[in-house]
Amino acid sequence: MSGEIRQLLAVIDAAYDRRSWHGTNLRGSIRGLTARQAAWRPSPRGHNIWELVVHTAYWKYAALRRLTGARRGSFSLKGSNWFARGAEADEHAWRDEVALLDRMHRSLRGAVAKLSAADLRRTPPGSTVSGFALLSGVAAHDLYHAGQIQLLKRLGPRAR
Repeated sequence: MSGEIRQLLAVIDAAYDRRSWHGTNLRGSIRGLTARQAAWRPSPRGHNIWELVVHTAYWKYAALRRLTGARRGSFSLKGSNWFARGAEADEHAWRDEVALLDRMHRSLRGAVAKLSAADLRRTPPGSTVSGFALLSGVAAHDLYHAGQIQLLKRLGPRAR
């Protein structure tokens, strides 16, 4: 594995679940949340934490699909981008979708580990940016939504 791939994996992991200077990462932002907290909506049209979790899982899948050439529509949930969630604050369903996020991260990470430095410079089919831009964007996306989740946690209900 090249040094460039190792560095990119470190960035992706820091944004997702590894300790880093920037504070709470995506996985840390949802640690210990209940389904009730994840389902709380700041306004009728605003997204809740649960939807942010599934949304980030979807975009990890989308990046993985672009890197590997997997067929469209192979995400485990019907739809794309935003998925309405949390109408019923079911703990089992919440845990299942957090596990989906973890699986998508591990799958993406595994695919990145198999790339070459040259792959990072190429634009994958179905993408408009290089492999490097796509993958560094995944890390930025994770941190962007981690910040939103931190804010929603402060605004929403506390665990009981």
